[in-house]
Amino acid sequence: MDPAIASGFIWFVAFLFSTTVHEAMHALVAWKGGDPTAYHGGQVSLSPIPHIKREPLGMLVVPLLTAFTQGWAMGWASAPYDPVWAERHPKRAALMAAAGPAGNFIIAGIAFVLIKLGLMAGIFVAPASANFSRVVVSAAAGDADFSATILSVFLMLNVILGTFNLLPLPPLDGGSVFSIFLPEEMGRRLRDLQRNGSFSFIGLLVAWRVFPYLTDPLFTTVLKLVHPGSSYQ
Repeated sequence: MDPAIASGFIWFVAFLFSTTVHEAMHALVAWKGGDPTAYHGGQVSLSPIPHIKREPLGMLVVPLLTAFTQGWAMGWASAPYDPVWAERHPKRAALMAAAGPAGNFIIAGIAFVLIKLGLMAGIFVAPASANFSRVVVSAAAGDADFSATILSVFLMLNVILGTFNLLPLPPLDGGSVFSIFLPEEMGRRLRDLQRNGSFSFIGLLVAWRVFPYLTDPLFTTVLKLVHPGSSYQ
């Protein structure tokens, strides 16, 4: 298989699984907190089908296009919730919001542990030059094999997804999480803005402008944790 096609396929599958986990975590915590809206929509599930049905463009079309044309996957998804429940129980709503990024960081943590075990066992080694798809490479081949690439992608994609969604800007999850640390009235106003389509669009634009400045430090931090003492240009 052509390496570019194989890499695009890995990115798409990783995005689909990681985003499904993210939305399922939202739905699960909301359900346990008293809001069954997403549960009744079938989104307390690790099957991507109910999530694709809700957001076919963001979960399927855009990720496929970006994975096979850009070499990485991007897109979006959402889980429905009851805004009345969220207003009555802001702390539960904040936990619901935090659950999505938490799911991403759990996946990243598992990938990190598997990578470190592979390095300790001599299965993986540090690459000559690293990127999001090459945090480690195969020790035998001296290049990225399937397992090294998929673990690298799952690690970096989920670090990025988790961190991006925690930016304290509506409509990102971080806006809801941040609201519980504000005075009650300010927190209520921020939650109101979460439901304002125009403000949410502005928030997304700001987030997309700001986040690129964070990706290099994030990548550098991950590399230092994976390969202590190594340096990459």
